[in-house]
Order: sequence, then structure tokens, then C-alpha cells
Amino acid sequence: MASLVFRGHDTTLIPDSYSPKHPKPWSSLTRSIQYILREQRLIFVLVGMAIAALVFTILPSSPSHYNYSTIPDSYFTSESTRLAAAHRVVFDRRVGFVGGVGGKIPLGLKRKGLRIVVTGGAGFVGSHLVDRLIARGDSVIVVDNFFTGFKGNLIHHFGNPRFELIRHDVVEPILLEVDQIYHLACPASPVHYKFNPVKTIKTNVVGTLNMLGLAKRVGARFLLTSTSEVYGDPLQHPQVETYWGNVNPIGVRSCYDEGKRTAETLTMDYHRGAGVEVRIARIFNTYGPRMCIDDGRVVSNFVAQALRKEPLTVYGDGKQTRSFQYVSDLVEGLMRLMEGEHVGPFNLGNPGEFTMMELAQVVQETIDPNAKIEFRPNTEDDPHKRKPDISKAKELLGWEPVVPLRKGLPMMVSDFRQRIFGDHKDGSSDMSSTV
Repeated sequence: MASLVFRGHDTTLIPDSYSPKHPKPWSSLTRSIQYILREQRLIFVLVGMAIAALVFTILPSSPSHYNYSTIPDSYFTSESTRLAAAHRVVFDRRVGFVGGVGGKIPLGLKRKGLRIVVTGGAGFVGSHLVDRLIARGDSVIVVDNFFTGFKGNLIHHFGNPRFELIRHDVVEPILLEVDQIYHLACPASPVHYKFNPVKTIKTNVVGTLNMLGLAKRVGARFLLTSTSEVYGDPLQHPQVETYWGNVNPIGVRSCYDEGKRTAETLTMDYHRGAGVEVRIARIFNTYGPRMCIDDGRVVSNFVAQALRKEPLTVYGDGKQTRSFQYVSDLVEGLMRLMEGEHVGPFNLGNPGEFTMMELAQVVQETIDPNAKIEFRPNTEDDPHKRKPDISKAKELLGWEPVVPLRKGLPMMVSDFRQRIFGDHKDGSSDMSSTV
């Protein structure tokens, strides 16, 4: 019979805690090396390094500043375009206009071309603005219903992949993906805006609403081209931006005057209420190539009449004053305003003041010293004085006009002579590159 043996406390106790093995030094590095060496991973690493080195070797090692506002010399084919080039050089030196007002583009970065819509871009001012934007390297979409615009003003851009032309009336909504909106669409001469006053005020109000709505939807910056007509027949001279004006709200010109005032109101309400980035320019009398020959504005009237050997028509006593800026000066101001950081409004005009009789004499000197002057009754609500105070634009935009009337008028006369008498060599040689 087996006996039970009590062994007492001589058994070995097993500890309750677990003690892992001590880690080997460099084990993680060893495992990493083994991982790289397996399945030829090292070869892929070396190939990637070689590709990266090749890419950085091909890229330029010392990029220079890119000034997108400078146009190559080959672009300028006429005296007017050289004036515009000199205009930009003057302001580039004054305020360092590279990539914006007073700003510079970092080394190694070229300015990315913007996608810009210009409403009324087939018109007089709009077509010159399109020229500058295309020359700068932007992609431009022109929206125009051709009421006062003309396809011939843009024909030199047809075939350019960065240019699009859409026949569309801004009183109807349109959806585009753009970075900036220059809203110029509206007949600007008395002959045209009085032709259909209801349509004029619809363009100013409904058209501006549609373009502001587009700017809000796509996050675009919006520039409204307003007018010196918001000052009406001013009681303050010269006119500053803080002057509220003296406008007849029920006159024959009010469809345009009050329409533009309402457009400014809408623009500021979208800015304050919806956070839309906006800019407002108040444009004074502008002249240059591509103006409508018979649009009723005083400069185009005088030039066309003198070329046709007709009497120069002066309304009233001829003592009314106006200020005349060349179109390249205006385009420069609009672009500086859009690229700057100030909402405005800004007066954009030439503070050089001329009476109608003085303008007629300049036209006589330029075209025909024997041209006669014919007086007629003045038109209703015609302002007696008009002269901009551009101190704000000088200070904040670094802008002022540089083309005097006696230098700009001959370039306009040359364009009018070609279009009236048809003695031009090609349809857009001078006009296509004025600015």
C-alpha cells in the first residue's frame, strides 16, 4: 500500500510576475535595414532620389521677378501703344506695381493668370481693357449684347485660347467660374442711353444685381464702372468722392444718372451685407480709338464733323467745361483699382479742364484750321462744369493720367479717319494695341 509522503515546504515557488528578455541593442535599426533589403526596396528608393535630383537640375536655379504688367516691345505697333508702355513704366517705378499695388511676387513664383469676365467688353473702353488683360497673361471672357459694342474691336483676339466671347444681355443671369468681374455693360453716351431709357435703367440695376450675384456665388472680386454723372450738375467744383451730387431724378438723363447711383448702392450693400469684394470707379469723360463715331459725345462729335468738313456743333454758349482723359490712362486706373486693396469710390479722370470752345479750337488745330463752329440750344440737364479731384487715386492707387489732350487727340483722329474714309491697311492695326 503506497504511503503519502508530505514534503512540507521544500518545493520551489514559481514567481507570479513575468520578466521579458532584455532587448538587444540596435535591434530596431537592424529590422529596418532587413526590411529595405528585402524585395529590392532599396532600388526603388535610389530611383526616386535620382528622379528628384533630375527634376531640380532641370528647373531654373535663379528665377527672376515676374512683372505681369509689362508687355513685350513687339506688342507695341503704334505711337499710342508706346505711350501706354511709358505710362506703365512711370507708375511701376513710382509705386513698385508688381503683382498688385506696391506688392512683389516672391522669388521663384510666377503670377498665375486669372480668369476674368468683362461685361461690355466689345465696347470702346471694354475692348481696350481686354487688350491689357490678355497681354498680361489672363484668360478673358467677354459678355456683350452688341447694342453699342462691336465685334471688330476684338477680332484680333479671335483664335486666342485665352479669349472667349459670349453674346449675352446682363439683364439675364449667367453662371461662369471666374476670379474677377469688370462690370462695364451699359450704354454710356446720351444718344444711346436715351434711345431706350427703361432698358438703360434695367441694365444698370438688374444687370448689376446679376453680376453681383455671380460674384457672391463664385467668390469673385467685382469692379463697377460708375460715372461722373452721379454728381449731376454739380454745385461743388472740382468734384470729390464725398460729394453726393445734384441730380434731377425725373429728367431725361436720370435713367443713366440715377441708374448708376443705384448700381453703386447695390454694390456697397453686397459688400457690407454679403461680404463680396467690390471696387467702384467713377469715370469722367474719356476719348480715344474705337469710340462710336456718331455717339453724341462732344469729342467724337467734333472729330467726326471736322473730318467730314462739317461745322463743329457747340451746344449752348460753349462755356461748359469738361475734363478729357485718354483711354489708356483710364484702363490703367481700372486695373490698379481692381488689384488694389481699396473699395472706393475713386474718381478716374483727367483734371485738365477745357471749355467746349477750347476743345473746338484744339480740334481745329489738329484737323482743319478752317472748320467752322455752329451754335445750337443746349440740351436738358447738361452739366455746366465737370472736373475730377483725383487726390484719392493719386494717394491710394499711385495713379494719375499721363496723356495730354493734344497728344492723345491725334491718335483718335487717325483711327476715325481710317474708319470714316476706309484708308486703313488692316482693320485693327492701331486700335488693337492702343493700351
